[in-house]
Amino acid sequence: MGLFINDEKRAWEDLGAGVSRKVMSYNADLMVVKVRFEVGSIGAGHQHPHTQISYVESGTFEYTIADETFTIEAGDTCLIPPNTLHGCHCINAGILVDAFSPVREDFL
Repeated sequence: MGLFINDEKRAWEDLGAGVSRKVMSYNADLMVVKVRFEVGSIGAGHQHPHTQISYVESGTFEYTIADETFTIEAGDTCLIPPNTLHGCHCINAGILVDAFSPVREDFL
């Protein structure tokens, strides 16, 4: 992976049900991924061994981490500890920018 990544040259991967993903920069220790949601789309509940921070670039999301649910919107962030169940529901179409440590090998 190069030191500079041009957003326009990266393709969106259609995950189905109104959700798509674009892997941006990464190395073995850190990864940044954009996830685009249409209104009503669901980021199904899941967990993984990575630490994750989600930044809301645009839109509004009802985000659940463990047993806490909050509405987050543009400019907000949330922290997901390793192995913690989390997911979201898109209220207003938008993009989440997710950072993972270490890299999500399953996304490559």
